[in-house]
Amino acid sequence: MTAPARTLPAGILPGQPLTALAPMQDVTDLPFMRVMAHYGAPDYFFTEFFRVHAQSRPEKHIVRSIVENKTGRPVFAQLIGEEISHMVRTVKDLLKYPIAGIDLNMGCPAPKIYKKNVGGGLLRDPAKIDELIGSLRDAVPGLFTVKMRIGFDSTENYERVLGLINKHGVDLLSVHGRTVKEGYRSDVHYDFIGVAARTVRCPVLANGNVTSADKAAAVLQETGAAGVMIGRHAIRNPWIFRQTREKLSGQTVFAPSLADVREYVTRLYRETQTPDIPEKAHVAKMKKYLNFVGQSVDPEGRFLHEMRRAMTEAELFAVCDAHLLTEPARPFATEPYPGIIARPNCETPVESCSLDTITA
Repeated sequence: MTAPARTLPAGILPGQPLTALAPMQDVTDLPFMRVMAHYGAPDYFFTEFFRVHAQSRPEKHIVRSIVENKTGRPVFAQLIGEEISHMVRTVKDLLKYPIAGIDLNMGCPAPKIYKKNVGGGLLRDPAKIDELIGSLRDAVPGLFTVKMRIGFDSTENYERVLGLINKHGVDLLSVHGRTVKEGYRSDVHYDFIGVAARTVRCPVLANGNVTSADKAAAVLQETGAAGVMIGRHAIRNPWIFRQTREKLSGQTVFAPSLADVREYVTRLYRETQTPDIPEKAHVAKMKKYLNFVGQSVDPEGRFLHEMRRAMTEAELFAVCDAHLLTEPARPFATEPYPGIIARPNCETPVESCSLDTITA
């Protein structure tokens, strides 16, 4: 029996296509959500995934991104797992918190994830998906959403899975337009996202290499999706959700300068800093964020080269000052410069859905 339609939370600008920050392990935590909200929040946030198994309980640091969230935007709690009884138990635990809804991860392409038949691994088994989504739909009285890829190593199950999305009354579907095995190496198959937008009865968010407001508008035009979900390019450019709203409403699109980027780096450093993390470890984490930011700083990649060699806070900010404040009014590039790669890159074997490998 098809579940009744439920109403999604309104976007920041009602009537506009929706925007969402893609869930990324080790990234979309409470501090990062705060930073994104400062520069222009997406319509929806999704948490890092809660790992669900027999011994699991909702991770406290992820719960914080729900209960301490003051951004004013809805937060969906994402789950990854396959054992139905434990997934339902976790849903009941999470429903105690002020979540916008429950999201099922059927897209993570990390080998250590899909080899456990969770995340993108589920796409090999439509019968399991049918059982799992049906049980979760029954357990979630409010909004139930799914994030998926277009297949595991082919798209042969894609339309069958879309049928299951309809069968069980999923309220929102996010589609990354690559298979699990394609990882992040191929072009994004936006035509398959278009198939989903035409096939399922719920709104569809288009995900995969949405690099800018212009690209968001083009993807929406091509796919007919209800909105876009953006991952790594929101790390690179925290204004991207604001810019997308401005683009879609015909306003002048904000163009950040390198001085604006320097202020972003400071804010990100301070928000993600905690007393229990040694300086060297925090600098290492910041370098992972800056791997993405650096794609739009200079076309030669000098910022990335020097930033990756910084070992202390002072050294890191000295590099930032040299590259971002020497010509502070120079525009920050809208798109990544050609050939400037955030490492680990597309050719790096993906071993975990973490800050080291996020390319949502």
